[in-house]
Amino acid sequence: YGDAKAREIAQIRLIAKMPTLVAMSYKYSIGQPFMYPDNSLSYTANFMRMMFATPCEPYKVNPVLVRALDRIFILHADHEQNASTSTVRLAGSSGTNPFAAISAGIACLWGPAHGGANEACLEMLTSIQASGGVEKIGEFITQVKDKNSNVRLMGFGHRVYKNFDPRAKLMRETCHEVLKELGLENDPLFKLAMTLEKIALEDDYFVGRKLYPNVDFYSGIVQRALGIPTEMFTCIFALARTVGWIAQWEEMITDSEYKIGRPRQLFAGAIPRAVPPISERK
Repeated sequence: YGDAKAREIAQIRLIAKMPTLVAMSYKYSIGQPFMYPDNSLSYTANFMRMMFATPCEPYKVNPVLVRALDRIFILHADHEQNASTSTVRLAGSSGTNPFAAISAGIACLWGPAHGGANEACLEMLTSIQASGGVEKIGEFITQVKDKNSNVRLMGFGHRVYKNFDPRAKLMRETCHEVLKELGLENDPLFKLAMTLEKIALEDDYFVGRKLYPNVDFYSGIVQRALGIPTEMFTCIFALARTVGWIAQWEEMITDSEYKIGRPRQLFAGAIPRAVPPISERK
């Protein structure tokens, strides 16, 4: 892949085929026939059609929902050196082709600490709702603050953003638009999320620790409203992030100082170990 034209073709193919692969895997999982792409539609509209259309019924593209998923794709396209992006760069630095490098990124994204954040957030909200909803938020917050509790506040805080995640604001607006379009303004999970957000933002415990809502807090609700099941959330993430992975890979291999990645490991000294004399060993 030292040829620029060959790289461009591979990149276009990867970006084009990821929606098809995701939609195909979803259709297979629910036992429905696969829908072929429609080149007359936009990238996101085509993906939604492949996901939700059936051969027996016409599928009408909803521009509000398409715009919402467009935003999810854009907001998740790239985010500097996260775990999966660094994996793509490290794998790609050996000279492997972009398909293998992207596969490495997907493998990294498989881990729940990276790709499963919005799914975990939605599960948290669902759990609170099942236990009593808004009235149980106070009890939940108390558990989060308890050092002896394993309860965590998902969707708050970020390794990079020490203040409000700018992506979260847009995702919150998108959530409003989608639920209004679908007639779900009174969706209990959305009301719960807004109430939890308000309480957390007014609580000194969370404010002092700079725990503000991140993009995952509302993106799960948006995807759920669009009809995307939670088990497909990481696939959506991979689809969107493929664009960023490719850009990072291209930037790396076209750098005149590009070399194979070689992270250093610092030796801090041997750990004391009990070594019995040979005569005493069994």
